[in-house]
Amino acid sequence: MLTGNEIRQRFVEFFKEKEHKHYESASLIPDDPTLLLTVAGMVPFKPFFLGQKEAPNSRVVTYQKCIRTNDLENVGKTARHHTFFEMLGNFSFGDYFKEEAIAWSWEFITEVLGLEKEKMWISVFTTDDEAEKIWIEKCNIPKERIVRLGEEDNWWSAGPTGSCGPCSEIYVDMGIEYGGDENSKPGDPEADDRFLEIWNLVFTEWNKKEDGTLEPLPKKNIDTGAGLERIASVVQKKINNYETDLILPIIEEAGRLTSSEYGKTEKTDFSLKVIADHIRGISFLINDGVLPSNEGRGYVLRRVLRRAVRHGRLLGTSENFLYKLVDKVVEIMKGAYPEILENMEHIKKIIKIEEEKFSHTLGQGMQMVNDEIEKAKESGENKLSGEITFKLYDTYGFPYELTEEICEEKDVEVYLEEFTAKMEEQKKRARSAREVVMEKGQDSFVEEFYDKYGKTVFEGYEKLQNKSIVYHVENIDENKVMLIFNKTPLYAESGGQASDHGTVTADGLKGKIIDVQKQKEIFMHTVVVDEGMDLLKKGLEVTLTVDDERRRDIMRNHTATHLLHKALKDVLGSHVQQAGSLVDADRLRFDFTHYEAVTRDQLEEVEKIVNRQIFKNTSLKVQHMTLDEAKESGSTALFGDKYGDLVRVVNVPGYSSELCGGIHVDRTGEIGLFNILTETGVAAGTRRIEATTGVASYKTVNQMERLILSVSDALKTDPKHLEEKIEKTIEAFRETNKELEALKSKLASYEANSLFDNIEEINNVKVLIKAFEGKEAGSLREIVDKAKDKLGSCIIVLGTDNEKAVFAVGVTKDLMSKVKAGDLVKEIAKIAGGNGGGRPDFAQAGGKDGKKVPEALDHARKILTEKL
Repeated sequence: MLTGNEIRQRFVEFFKEKEHKHYESASLIPDDPTLLLTVAGMVPFKPFFLGQKEAPNSRVVTYQKCIRTNDLENVGKTARHHTFFEMLGNFSFGDYFKEEAIAWSWEFITEVLGLEKEKMWISVFTTDDEAEKIWIEKCNIPKERIVRLGEEDNWWSAGPTGSCGPCSEIYVDMGIEYGGDENSKPGDPEADDRFLEIWNLVFTEWNKKEDGTLEPLPKKNIDTGAGLERIASVVQKKINNYETDLILPIIEEAGRLTSSEYGKTEKTDFSLKVIADHIRGISFLINDGVLPSNEGRGYVLRRVLRRAVRHGRLLGTSENFLYKLVDKVVEIMKGAYPEILENMEHIKKIIKIEEEKFSHTLGQGMQMVNDEIEKAKESGENKLSGEITFKLYDTYGFPYELTEEICEEKDVEVYLEEFTAKMEEQKKRARSAREVVMEKGQDSFVEEFYDKYGKTVFEGYEKLQNKSIVYHVENIDENKVMLIFNKTPLYAESGGQASDHGTVTADGLKGKIIDVQKQKEIFMHTVVVDEGMDLLKKGLEVTLTVDDERRRDIMRNHTATHLLHKALKDVLGSHVQQAGSLVDADRLRFDFTHYEAVTRDQLEEVEKIVNRQIFKNTSLKVQHMTLDEAKESGSTALFGDKYGDLVRVVNVPGYSSELCGGIHVDRTGEIGLFNILTETGVAAGTRRIEATTGVASYKTVNQMERLILSVSDALKTDPKHLEEKIEKTIEAFRETNKELEALKSKLASYEANSLFDNIEEINNVKVLIKAFEGKEAGSLREIVDKAKDKLGSCIIVLGTDNEKAVFAVGVTKDLMSKVKAGDLVKEIAKIAGGNGGGRPDFAQAGGKDGKKVPEALDHARKILTEKL
């Protein structure tokens, strides 16, 4: 039986014999500004596929380390999900094509790996007769084991336009016990776990034009990807990837370090799998230069690391253990990635520091989350508020994702929107504080600077790059400075629009512009200097360049706010006025005056109107005129804004006209798509819409479609009938719930009647004191009510051990002068580490320690003996 390392090695050797050049795995930090991390084997070769660069070799073979965190919650739950995985790939850049790619993949899996031909299934694109013919004639695949699948499964494209082509996938039939029936085949939803895809062959042969037509590429390419962990599970006859020799030794070591054993319980297995998967990703991210932080790749690392630490705590360990697993990762992976052995101590050190830092807050944070969940449930709520989740994050450093995960385990709701709103409030306060400091500390500087040099000339409406002269240099910290130039193409944060980002360069100087603020038309650029700090001085000529992609995203969102403003007036009424906005690269936020929540139908109409204007692809007109002329023309001015004598008017002919100094698209069609995410109230009479445009909107719609399909699959229906199916399911649930409540009520009556044998008398007063296990608080109350009805005059004290303690006390009216239920329950709850209270006739309370219930009830008996 081949090991994972042997499979990887034989793959490379096989394709080297086919005249492929072996390229070492690229870094997890891609040389691609559009990607945060390397997510697939083809990422390092993307410029070759897109025709941006000439490939140094026409045939290439690799094994590529990859990281994906898009569905982190499934890692450890399913047999195949990972954050870190390896992709085996062979590539052709204008050399061989379908016949060779198909024949060689078949040769490798059947002759080198020795997989059973009879268990193999193939998928091809719906219209790809050529691929099907090759599989049948060259590989002797029976036609009945070839399925045709559509664009979602068997078509690859680089984007909306550009290179694309059909795919062909190789599946292994894992057996009918994994789902489906004797007639099932790849692509059937009910047999998704049965047919395991192990290799995807992409035939890049077309260029998709803007009008959607396809034209042949001058050079046809091959891009293949085979998951090493999946192939290893099949070769080694394991039911999931985690039990292969690539991961199982790490699971076993994690079990040893946490005093737990794999294979005993589902809960333990889940945590051990999460830890084993995450430590692989953590080790390789640090190996490639990523360090824990609160943004970008560093945040991905920190989030995954903290999730692994938490699962260690769930297994019962309070020790720092994660860094100790690095040795096992290195032991398994050093043959393929020798650099990880060289960096092992560095990796362990970083993990240990971060683990220690997080451990200080983890225990406290988890206790707080659990306490807040308990409070919410006791008060009849089934959710944690944004205020609580933000306090956990802001005060105690407890990640929102962990709060969300714990709440999910406890079946309690938590809303990201509320948490995000609290984050935004904090940022607003920080901005306000910063502005006050700037006004107090820099007013005199700005005045003096303005008197000496005049305003900064802004050229960003016409240019994305210019030559400028440094007028002022101010050090902020070791590699960060504030620079002022005679002119700039970068837009400063203003009117709700985020500032441009960009670069400043000269001979020997490289810097990233990360923020631009302005006071009295003086543009102040915050710059992180990568190279040449000592060259920065007054009088230096530099080149300033705007980040074009970010600028375009901001332009789309800004123009969309104008369209949205007008659409809201059209749908809701002329009383609607803009009350604030945020225009950033990834989203827009628009506050407006309105007296009630906007209905779903109204929101749909607003969205439709905005998109209709986008699809018209109208050219915007920008004019400069006097303020009076602008008002006479019907242009909208924002209440409270200050305007000079000469104003800038942004006009969408035939639709809207507003006074605005911001950056906009040339034509509305550039916005692409407008999508409303949320509509909420932010203050009395003020509502807020958050929305996306362009690529962000496409992603949003795509996620919604996936969600709809996922829910449809879960409910065993199709999207067309989903609403009807949900209504029926809800109705069935309601009926079941009614039956359950009726049964509970009958059970409570039966129990109350059976408890009368336990009635005792204290000074001629009937008293019932009884302990239960696993009883719900509602059932205790019902027993109290039934007992009071039956006995007429009595005191009832009940307690239940649900891991935590729950108490219920009832006192009939004739005895309330001697004993009050609220006072009694408060006293006995203290025994179990809790508190509570209530009315004189009935009260409930909880406690942290359920094992203390008998002791608490004995204490109740003593109190009653004294009082009666």
